[in-house]
Amino acid sequence: MLTVLAAAPLAVRAADKDSKDSKDAKTYLLTTCVVSGEKLGEMGKPYTFTHDGREVQLCCKNCLKDFNKEPAKYIKKIEEAEAKAKK
Repeated sequence: MLTVLAAAPLAVRAADKDSKDSKDAKTYLLTTCVVSGEKLGEMGKPYTFTHDGREVQLCCKNCLKDFNKEPAKYIKKIEEAEAKAKK
């Protein structure tokens, strides 16, 4: 129980850092979930988070598990789609 109490302030600091980073994060420009390919908003409000200074939106929180297994793969997909959209 002491471990939980000792870790609580760290969790708050991590959340504060994430919310601060989200203000400066590169905006997610895609209209689909990078993991499932589902259109954002069809399954309710998208799950939005910041990963390495980049906003990521998923169709649902369940896709986060797959994203976390291979984040570089999905970030690459986002970057490729953004580059294609610029053309």
